[in-house]
This record gives sequence, C-alpha cells and structure tokens, in this order.
Amino acid sequence: MDAGMERECSALGGLFQTIMNDMKASYPTWEDFISKAAKLQSQLRTTVIVTSTFLDAFQKIADMAINTRGATKEIGSALTRMCMRHRSIESRMKQFTGILTDSLINPLEVKIEEWKKVASQMDKDHAKEYKKARAELKKKSSDTLKLQKKAKKGKDSVLVQLDSALQDVNE
Repeated sequence: MDAGMERECSALGGLFQTIMNDMKASYPTWEDFISKAAKLQSQLRTTVIVTSTFLDAFQKIADMAINTRGATKEIGSALTRMCMRHRSIESRMKQFTGILTDSLINPLEVKIEEWKKVASQMDKDHAKEYKKARAELKKKSSDTLKLQKKAKKGKDSVLVQLDSALQDVNE
C-alpha cells in the first residue's frame, strides 16, 4: 500500500477515534447537568410546598381582616387578591417543576444510557470494519504491485488485469 493511502486511511481512522473520544469525554458533563437539574427540581418542589403553606397562612390573615368591622375589610380584600396572584405563581412553579422532570431529566437519563451503548457498539464495529478494510486494501495493493512487475517483464495479457486492479485500489 502506498504512503498516501496509508496516511489517508490513518487520518480517517484517527478522525473517527477523536469523535468517539469526544463523545466519551462528554458523558460526565451530561451526567453533571442531569444531577444539577434534579437538584433544581427538588429545591423547586420544596419551594412550592413552603410557598403553599405560607400562602395558606397569609390567606387566613386576609380572611380574618375581611371578617372584621371597619376599614380592615378593604385591606382584607386587597390581601386576598394578592394571595390569589401568588397562588397563580405557585401554580406556574408546580407546572415548571413537573415539566423539568418529565421533559428534561427523565428523557436525558434514558438517552444517556442509550448513547453509551450505541457509542460503544459503534466503536467496536468501526474497529472491526477498519481492520478488514485495511487488510483488503493491502491485499489489493500488493496484487497490483505483482501485476505491475509482470507487466514490466513484458507480459501483455496482464495489462487488462493491471488496469482493473489499479481501479480497485484507487476506489
């Protein structure tokens, strides 16, 4: 096999290995991201629970103000409206927490395991196919060299075979 083809073959094999190594090196980063997202989801869930209990207590104060006589009814109504607005924020936080789990954390956890398996299989398949292709190329190259030597000796019947072999090697 000539040096140009050897370099080209090695370059392509090296490129594939570089890509595979980059993929393998990214796993800890993805796992860290998933871990941090799970912590965020846990903290948000805790925040939603604490917010809910706070708003329950706040609503009791608003109800107490509404049930008294005088101008505090107006204050109680304002506090109730404020509490309702904060309940909608609490609802959004619950929704965000659910979406974070269902649409980000869980799918990524499943996919990262799948990615690891697929990458490992691709690496094995590539190694096998790369060795096979190199061996095939070396054989065709050596066959071509033999035919070239025969052609130099003056055997005209070999020229057709030589042209065909050269096309095989160059493809």
